Amino acid sequence: MEYIKSKIRDVLDFPQKGIVFKDLTTAFKDPRALHIIGWDLSQLYRDKGVTKVVGIESRGFIGGSILAFELGAGFVPCRKPGKLPADTISASYDKEYGKDVIEIHRDAITEDDIVVLHDDVLATGGTMAAAYELVSQLHPKKIYINFIIELTALNGRSVLPKDAEVTSLIQY
Repeated sequence: MEYIKSKIRDVLDFPQKGIVFKDLTTAFKDPRALHIIGWDLSQLYRDKGVTKVVGIESRGFIGGSILAFELGAGFVPCRKPGKLPADTISASYDKEYGKDVIEIHRDAITEDDIVVLHDDVLATGGTMAAAYELVSQLHPKKIYINFIIELTALNGRSVLPKDAEVTSLIQY
C-alpha cells in the first residue's frame, strides 16, 4: 500500500477552503498503482459470490468497474439526478461540504444479487449511506461496502449500517 500512497496527491482547499482532497487520479494514471488497486480490491471479495458492483459517481466508477471485471460481476452506476435514462429511485444526503442526491435504476439489482457498493473515498459517509439505502430498497441477498481510501478522522463509518461489512484499502 505504500506504493499506492506515494501516488496519491493531496490538493489543499478543494472543493472548498479547509478541505484536503485525496486525489486518486494520480494513482489511477500509474499502470502499476492501478493494477495493485484492482488486484487488492478483488482479493477482498474473490470468494463471496458477488454478482454486482455498484460504483458511485464518479470516481467510484473507476475502481468499481475494475472490481466488477476482476470478479466476473456486473457493474451498476449510482449517479447524480437526471443521468440515468430509465426508471430510478433516489436518495438525498448531506456531504461534508453541502447536500446532494444520487439515483440508481430501479431494475439494476435483484433479490438474487450479492452486491459490493464501491466508492473511492470514505469521508463523512453520507454518499455511501445514501447508496446503501437505495440498494437495500431493491432487497439483494447481501451488501458489502468498500473504499480505496478511508479518512478515519472524519468517522464516516459511524453513519453506515452497523451490520454492514465495510472495508478500505488505505486508511489516513
